[in-house]
Amino acid sequence: MNSPSKLKKILVPVAGMAVLVVLLLYMTGVFTGGKIPPGATDARVSAPPPPATATVSVEDIIEYYEAVGTVRPRTETQIEAQVTGRILQYHVSPGTQVVKGQMLIQLDSSQLNAQVEESAQGLVSARAMHEQAKQGLEQAKAAFDEAAKAYQRVKTYYASEAATQQDLERAESAYLQAQAGVRQAEDGVKGARAGVVRAQTVVDQRQISKEYTQITAPTDGEVVKRLAEKGDLAWPGKPLLVIQTRSQLRLEAVVREGLISHVRIGTPLEIAIDSMDLIIEGTVEEIVPSADPITRTFLVKVDLPQMPGMFPGMFGRLMIPAVTRSVVAAPKSAIERTGQLEMVTIQEDGIWKKVFVKTGKALGPNRVEVLSGLKGGETIGVAGGENG
Repeated sequence: MNSPSKLKKILVPVAGMAVLVVLLLYMTGVFTGGKIPPGATDARVSAPPPPATATVSVEDIIEYYEAVGTVRPRTETQIEAQVTGRILQYHVSPGTQVVKGQMLIQLDSSQLNAQVEESAQGLVSARAMHEQAKQGLEQAKAAFDEAAKAYQRVKTYYASEAATQQDLERAESAYLQAQAGVRQAEDGVKGARAGVVRAQTVVDQRQISKEYTQITAPTDGEVVKRLAEKGDLAWPGKPLLVIQTRSQLRLEAVVREGLISHVRIGTPLEIAIDSMDLIIEGTVEEIVPSADPITRTFLVKVDLPQMPGMFPGMFGRLMIPAVTRSVVAAPKSAIERTGQLEMVTIQEDGIWKKVFVKTGKALGPNRVEVLSGLKGGETIGVAGGENG
């Protein structure tokens, strides 16, 4: 008869083997009844019929290359001074919405005011000289008329031998001198009139220069940068402000050279604006014809429709169709998730069973790509009311 110690030595290994067998049976689903090994169906495990069914399809989809870009204004205007002057006051600041003609900057106009006054006085003098020249012309014409009458009388007298040859010559000389005086006076009037025109031109130019000290907005837009400060000296060519036209925007995206053949001017392409959770369609407006030799990319500019809430500087993705491939597609409502595991209910030989799958990209709002577990053509269960 065995002693208790020997019996214990026999029972311990047997008990261990029994636990191991039970654990293996549990892992194979004998005690769980509904669990399926990953990636396979189990003919012994059935599932209840689903409320609705759909058919797994094989579809051709377009793979898109996403070119990252930035929303920018179609026009960005640098505001510069057209005359030299010190900045007295800014009437706007970055972020200010402006309309065409709105006052932006006031420059010091004191020197130009003095120049305008000086030129105005010169215009008054030129007009006075013109009046004097016209009066001189009237006097010259009157003198000429008298000389012409006198010359005519002397000629008459000379013909009747009532005047000498010397009298005739003196009358003729006076007539010719008066005639030359008229021509000289006419030249004086022309010169004085030209002087008035020149003086008026100087007045107009200096008045325009004075008006340039009030810098106004050339278009509607938004002030985005201030490049000089109050008290700084402004001169032609020096930028003072930057204005962007928010109503006219476009996406500027960088496209690698291998895909530039898929992009053509006038082509409509989809654009994703992530911050707005928005996908819109734009039209390719411009392709910069020279590739970057370092990155081997092209700059593509796509015209955007007006959208409320869209601002310059936003991130965007340009969706460029690259290749077409076949995928297995199923309704999203057919996918059952438990943690990180995904499965569907399929029908085989009239029996509903569970099978593990792996999904990929979303194919629109209601369908998803199935990477493994299905081949296409299967009948699968979906949520109620979604027969396919």
